[in-house]
Amino acid sequence: MIGSIEGKIEYSTDKYALIDVNGIGYKVYISVNTFKNLPEKSSKIKLFTHLHVREDIMDLYGFLNQEDLEFFELLISISGIGPKGALNILNVASVENLKKAIANEESSILTKVSGIGKKIAEKIILELKNKVGGEFIDEKFGTDGEAIDALVSLGYRLQEAREALKKVPEAIKEVGDKVRHALKILGKSR
Repeated sequence: MIGSIEGKIEYSTDKYALIDVNGIGYKVYISVNTFKNLPEKSSKIKLFTHLHVREDIMDLYGFLNQEDLEFFELLISISGIGPKGALNILNVASVENLKKAIANEESSILTKVSGIGKKIAEKIILELKNKVGGEFIDEKFGTDGEAIDALVSLGYRLQEAREALKKVPEAIKEVGDKVRHALKILGKSR
């Protein structure tokens, strides 16, 4: 496997970059966000890569940082999402914004991608929300983050947990107390 590539940029478009490594030009597929952050032509660059091998072709996909590569690899681990589809997903938003959307079950950002409808967007969210969600739930909901995590781990949907915690009196500060109160609210609604 080729884990990274370092060389000079010969040519680049919003679809790929041609990287010269000791006289050999490697065509590396990139996202629009990667393209926007590339240095100018003839500059030295290092891209973290994923080598996709099929029967008849080998494609190299490049990313400026390890986080983007790891998210790309999470996307292609989902049945029905290939490397080109994953790159198209990365074209609509930054990895951080995509992770936030997945954590908060906002499928609208994913349905902007050509070929991804509501059903596939929901599948992506279902398969990835536990892998990317925790860090963004806490960020968005402050002290309620731990309570949301607890309710989700008990089998409640993220949206249900959020709605129940909105109804918990602000005077209740401890996570355990918030969870107990939210469970009472959730029990009444079922």
